[in-house]
Amino acid sequence: MRFLTPQQSRTMRWRARLLCAVLAGVCFGGLLLRLAVLMLRDPDGYARRAADQQLRGTTLPAARGEIFSADGTLLAASETCWTIRAAPRELDDALVQPAAAALSKILELDYADTLQKLSVRTSNDCLLARRVGREAADAVRSWCLAQGAAGIQIRQDTKRVYPEGDFLGGVLGFTDVDNAGLWGLELRYNDVLTGQNGQILTAKNAWGYDMPTHYQTLAEAVPGSSLTLTLDANLQHWLESALSAAVQEHHVAQRGVGIVMDVNTGAVLAMTNQPDYDPNRPRYLINSTVREQVNALQGQERSTALQAAQQAQWRNKAISDLYEPGSVFKLITAAAALDTGCCRPTDRFTCAGKISVAGTRFRCANGHIHGSETFAQGLAVSCNPCFIQIGARLGKENFCRYFEAFGLRTATGIDLPGEVRRSEYYTADRMGPVELASCAFGQSSKISYLQMLTAVCAVVNGGRLMQPYLVQRITAPDGKTTDTTPKLVRQVISEETSRTMRELMAGVVTSGTGKNAALAGYRVGGKSGTSQKLDSQNEGARIASFVAVAPIDDPKLAVLVCLDEPHSWTTGGGALSAPVCAEVLEKALPYLGIAPQYTEDEQQRLFAAVPDFSGRGIAYAKAALGELGFAAAVQGSGGTVLHQYPAAGVSARRGSTVTFYTEEDCIPED
Repeated sequence: MRFLTPQQSRTMRWRARLLCAVLAGVCFGGLLLRLAVLMLRDPDGYARRAADQQLRGTTLPAARGEIFSADGTLLAASETCWTIRAAPRELDDALVQPAAAALSKILELDYADTLQKLSVRTSNDCLLARRVGREAADAVRSWCLAQGAAGIQIRQDTKRVYPEGDFLGGVLGFTDVDNAGLWGLELRYNDVLTGQNGQILTAKNAWGYDMPTHYQTLAEAVPGSSLTLTLDANLQHWLESALSAAVQEHHVAQRGVGIVMDVNTGAVLAMTNQPDYDPNRPRYLINSTVREQVNALQGQERSTALQAAQQAQWRNKAISDLYEPGSVFKLITAAAALDTGCCRPTDRFTCAGKISVAGTRFRCANGHIHGSETFAQGLAVSCNPCFIQIGARLGKENFCRYFEAFGLRTATGIDLPGEVRRSEYYTADRMGPVELASCAFGQSSKISYLQMLTAVCAVVNGGRLMQPYLVQRITAPDGKTTDTTPKLVRQVISEETSRTMRELMAGVVTSGTGKNAALAGYRVGGKSGTSQKLDSQNEGARIASFVAVAPIDDPKLAVLVCLDEPHSWTTGGGALSAPVCAEVLEKALPYLGIAPQYTEDEQQRLFAAVPDFSGRGIAYAKAALGELGFAAAVQGSGGTVLHQYPAAGVSARRGSTVTFYTEEDCIPED
């Protein structure tokens, strides 16, 4: 055995110490280097990881911004609800089955499914129910307190509600379960309406349980901005009511469309498709026939059919669908012809009931033979041969130029999703004499309903094409507002041409096809239309339409009403749609402060002075009132008139009620 010398031992010890020192230096150097990297390059990384492990965040949902009509009616709001979640690992084993039974009953859930969720003992979170009302949430809370059950979480949430019910559904749209906009204004202004969620952070230990030491921080939720629309709830109610009645009366197969617009600004004051859906229940099919057909299917076939039916129901037809405008479009042809100077209102044309263009024969509507007629008369009676001749004078280049200038080729740019991007039309290089003839009186081109009304507004407002819009103001949570400024797209025709067109449109109502749009006390201008649906398999399918403008001397409102495939005694727009326009205008004009100005004939026909019936018998007074067109009401049980209201000599509208008081005690104090 060989022993190390003292010198060798010292050398070995020195080498061992040196190796240890090197190893220690490498180790500590590496640790120091790693520490430096962590501190300099990612100082917050581990802090975030620790927070993720130790803190559990609970979101405080922000309320979605409200939507108001122009008159202040609340159309869309956020309502408090609750979401019920569970952390099964925090729930005592003995309470799993009782909790499943109790929660299933309170929340109307499937017991087996609830039990399965709560039985996953390693789970830290599972969803039980969403959008729970206060009563159910309170019941869950009471049960948990009574049983001492941990792990059942009742989180406050919000849901979208529409207080007016089945009102403005196609315009407002709706949201999904996460309150994100899916359709209509809810989708278009989703970023504006969506608020900023808040958060509560709670400390947790390594097993996910609450730490004994309380730790919580709160970030308040910020609600979304609110919208104030150009739509007026009163005008909207009147339009929906009148259009809905017409759709039912005339058995309209493909829904009706109605729009009311401010002629001078492009602001949409009312817009509807009838029948319309309830945005509170957007997935419920309102058409009973379609609903029965879908429910008769099963599996994937039913799912596909249901989705297609819902999509069709949600479409805002006023902006998403194209249609043949028919004779309403003659306003555009007439305005273009007058503006270019190729025609004057007094120019004469001949209608022989039919006309041949390049071998194609066109008939006048309903087989009419108007004979010799002026430009103005041709518009009033909606003569097709007359407008075929006007179109020929105008020429295809000018026709296509004005078609584009009136905004009929592309979308209007309204602040709603789903607007059709392009119309169906002929360009000059593809337009022959036959196509020009057909387009001149409103066939062969397809545009949207909103495009048609926007163009008509330009015809009557001095020639200015305005961009339609629906939101007039956005109000931020701090109260700051952003108002919409009406946007002029372009000047299309001269003011002189527009003034002439207003007079011609007044003639349509006074002596033409628009007599049903006449309104006592107001001068109304308009144009009827009855268009053939050329792409329909039903050769008899028609769209009955009418556009009315009032007061025509100083236009304020334009109303377009279209009935898609009516099944009634006629399909004429002047007969079916014009009365709807008149009904809306009759209520809207006084409401907007536009007072009637009756002619002398209207004054005599509509009003009469109330006679003096003091001291006369009730039977005589009633009979005399009836002959004058008044109704009678009697207060008291006497047989003689002691007092009357209105007083004798007052001019009252025929059809109104005169009240007779037959006892002293019934007479109201002055």
